[in-house]
Amino acid sequence: MKTDAVVPTDLARSVLSVPPLPRGEDGVIHEGETKRLIDWLHSGGVTTYLFGGNANLYNMGVSEFASLLDMLERISPADGWMIPSFGADYGKSCDQIDLLKQRAFPTAMLLPLTFPATTSGVATGIRKLADRYGKPIVAYVKNEGYLEPRDLAALLADGAVCAVKYAVVRKDTREDALLASLLDAVGSAERIISGIGERPVIDHLTGFGLNGFTSGSVCIAPHLSTAILKALKQGDIAKATSLREHFIPLEDLRDRHSPIRVLHEAVALAGISATGPMSPFLSNLDDPTVLTAIRAAAETLRAASLEHGRAATVE
Repeated sequence: MKTDAVVPTDLARSVLSVPPLPRGEDGVIHEGETKRLIDWLHSGGVTTYLFGGNANLYNMGVSEFASLLDMLERISPADGWMIPSFGADYGKSCDQIDLLKQRAFPTAMLLPLTFPATTSGVATGIRKLADRYGKPIVAYVKNEGYLEPRDLAALLADGAVCAVKYAVVRKDTREDALLASLLDAVGSAERIISGIGERPVIDHLTGFGLNGFTSGSVCIAPHLSTAILKALKQGDIAKATSLREHFIPLEDLRDRHSPIRVLHEAVALAGISATGPMSPFLSNLDDPTVLTAIRAAAETLRAASLEHGRAATVE
């Protein structure tokens, strides 16, 4: 498992997968099913695993956090990079940081809190958390008004933040004044990654020069998502665009019915891993029509990923 300091090349060597967290029927984290999911991702060339929103860590208590960290260390591939998340509130973050300090993860991501919070308060909190941790953290910019570009630039420059997951949704991803302002303030895109999956990735990596991207749907199609990253790094936008079309049916369902809840069901319905019950305050989708649509989209996407993987092996 990666334990050395985070450098910009780490952000581009793999798609940063954002998996769900499988649980047994008793609600306890299921190590075996989580490892099945990690092994599937690894088979498609994915070596970075960011457990955050899709794993519902917003609702994880401090009492369970140590068990999660221990499991992630046990199931990581030798070349894997595990990134746990903590927060979102400051008090819980401090308690979870104290547990992270006892382990070898090189960084962890702060889940964003939008209320009650102010931009200057968040900047101060991130700096204090990084000082408490003794390591830089990953900042997650999900909404307008969360962090001022100048504050984020200072946090990066001072080493309190090692990477930024940028995930503000835009109707037209080619136009993004906040992202442009952030890049101007920072002066480089090497530590900023696209954080909204395959849909905006072409504009984010080619138009704004971001260094990599996170994905939830990579959990269904790791071979295809890895191929998109490779195509973009090679400047083959046409190939990346063609590959991305495979993801749109499932992404449309995620946008329509909840990105987290649809992915949780899709991983199970595609036969990748039994994700089980979602922990409160989230709940599993139970509409038969919606589940049928998710199954069809997930199975088709998984089959396309396997086919691409076999073809790449032959080549």
